[in-house]
Amino acid sequence: MFRQGIRRCAGLAGAARSTSMMLRTRAALPTAASLSRRNAPLSLNTLALASRLYSTEAVAQDASKGQDSVPGELSNFADLAQLGVHENLLGAIVRDMKYEAMTPVQAKTINPALKGNDIVAQAKTGTGKTLAFLLPLLQRMINEDPSLARRSASYRARSDDIRGIILSPTRELAEQIAVEARRVTKNTGLVVQSAVGGTQKSLMLREVQRNGCHLLVATPGRLNDLLSDPRSGIAAPNLAALVLDEADRMLDVGFEKELDEIVSRLPSPKEKVRQTMLVSATIPDNVIRLARTMIRPDDFTFVQTIPENESLTHDRVPQHIVLLASWANAFPSIFELIDREMTKFREDPANSSPFKAIVYFNTTAMVELCAEMAYHGRRNDKMPCSTFAIHSRLSQGQRSKAADMFREAKNAVLFSSDVTARGMDFPNVTHVLQVDLPRDRESYIHRLGRTARQGKDGQGWLFMPPLSMNSARRTLQGLPLAKNDSLISASVDPESGEPTRHHKDVAQLMQMAKRHFSIAYQSLFGGQTSNREELVDDLNRWAVQGVGFPEPPAVSPDGPRDFGRGGPRDFGREMSHQARKDDVRGGRGQSFGRGGGYGGRGRSSGGFGGRDRSSGGGRW
Repeated sequence: MFRQGIRRCAGLAGAARSTSMMLRTRAALPTAASLSRRNAPLSLNTLALASRLYSTEAVAQDASKGQDSVPGELSNFADLAQLGVHENLLGAIVRDMKYEAMTPVQAKTINPALKGNDIVAQAKTGTGKTLAFLLPLLQRMINEDPSLARRSASYRARSDDIRGIILSPTRELAEQIAVEARRVTKNTGLVVQSAVGGTQKSLMLREVQRNGCHLLVATPGRLNDLLSDPRSGIAAPNLAALVLDEADRMLDVGFEKELDEIVSRLPSPKEKVRQTMLVSATIPDNVIRLARTMIRPDDFTFVQTIPENESLTHDRVPQHIVLLASWANAFPSIFELIDREMTKFREDPANSSPFKAIVYFNTTAMVELCAEMAYHGRRNDKMPCSTFAIHSRLSQGQRSKAADMFREAKNAVLFSSDVTARGMDFPNVTHVLQVDLPRDRESYIHRLGRTARQGKDGQGWLFMPPLSMNSARRTLQGLPLAKNDSLISASVDPESGEPTRHHKDVAQLMQMAKRHFSIAYQSLFGGQTSNREELVDDLNRWAVQGVGFPEPPAVSPDGPRDFGRGGPRDFGREMSHQARKDDVRGGRGQSFGRGGGYGGRGRSSGGFGGRDRSSGGGRW
């Protein structure tokens, strides 16, 4: 029944109920408020009913009144003093950070969380959700130890008396949350520390042991390592609150085991009652299972912050799909789009928006290749704007520096793997470019969600090699993707056609990045495809006709065996080392060609998937 309660709240059970049905249900049954009083004994059956009604009432109110918050909820930060929020926290938020009105997500989450209930919240990124869980967590810590509100408390902070923990799936998001937490706690004695992978554990421990820690923002892998190491000195015997942000993402990248071990190493709720807040953009089965192990079933509130009729980013943002003649056309097309948009802005800045783009690749090797080419392009006047790169092989310091510089830039391009696809907030991103089919539909949507944030405009571009088209039809079915033929570089045949200026520029830049090209070339053999021979042919054409190498790059001896079944085949020269693979925990870069049944080049009998570009826009 716990699962049913959350599932019904999240609206994942199937078709949406009509408003009239909701209102009839509401009239026939007791109110959710009467069922969710903290002092009332709740069975799991009653809990499920309360959860269903909570969702029903919220959606019915949205439909009938168009309200952003439930009547009686406070919607201005200054008014939270009425609910006991300490003046030092509110001062930082209202006076220093200049926040006045809460976002709908903040109003719906902060009000019940301040009552001490455990929270399961379905919330998207870019909605103010960080502050929505951060403020109640900090206030609970102060409620349990009022001395923490005074600055002098920082001198008594210890590494073995952590009071609050926030878990995040990525280093970047953890650091982003820690920065926000330090802003909110600047007038208190609360000490905020971060513990993430990609940084030296010894340095982090020295910092925590020297200055103490009240609130620890961490990635699951690093926190589990610290708690399991008796020499670390990290402990939380008086833990007041635990937050899991982007819970679905943590499970997606394989942190379930670490999360279980972390919970086992924290004080049991019988020893020390704590508030747990679980925030997730989606509520799949594995998130429900996780909630069952962490949430108090007799004292939790489900917070649905995504209205049923809300227009989602992937429904309202213009999305273009560019059908590539081959892999040899991918980079020239990307560089052509960057050049075109930057030229448009420079020639008419008064009537054009700056160009700020994120380019997503499925493997870290491809990110490194494009970043290296862009570096040489800037030095040779072939890249018209600043470029940055973020991927799992960079140190945390390198990733943080790149993220900060990209945030501050007006016109810039960030080349990235999926490490930035969720939770990361980059202001004023105008374009999201995705190269090849992402590993799944959710990845496509989350990447696209980096643009058109906070009411701004944006657009998405998907560059699709020919062998990915059939899988794209299935994976991205129903999304408003329109074929775009405006990039000349996308359709030039690398064998017989006249190369564009961008083809020539890219070929020169790839000659300067031979080592990166070799590794990126190998990374594309890792996916599953039923057209293995055609993929080999396409990639070899890219290397020889497209770039101008005398022969394809060397391939690991294990590469052909890993690539798939079938007879012997020329995969290029063999090399002794294994092709490098993406770091799973850093935002796993997935390889080319997900799924089987790809359409051949020019063999499509209808719809999309062939190389016919006679029509502009329309169905792809």
